[in-house]
Amino acid sequence: MQKIDYEAPVWVLNYNNPKPLLDHAIHMLERHGVKREDMEITETPKAKVGAIVVEIWPYELVIGRVRTTRNDSFISGTEFTVELKLDEDGNYIDYL
Repeated sequence: MQKIDYEAPVWVLNYNNPKPLLDHAIHMLERHGVKREDMEITETPKAKVGAIVVEIWPYELVIGRVRTTRNDSFISGTEFTVELKLDEDGNYIDYL
């Protein structure tokens, strides 16, 4: 399992995701080496160059590292993705 190399905080972008999805995303980030206390869950990160930003999608987490900032915006490159799996009842499962 690939570990996330980071310096706190890790910005977790949450745009009104359902609680089960957010909870599973946090769990999976912990499985990949990010401490819960190092996560900042927000819609508007104040990320600096080199920071880790996590986008939550229904079936994956996209882990990116900020390359450039301009005003209050940032550009990041994808480091890797973490697949989120569901069981036959639509519940997120821990497959790692």
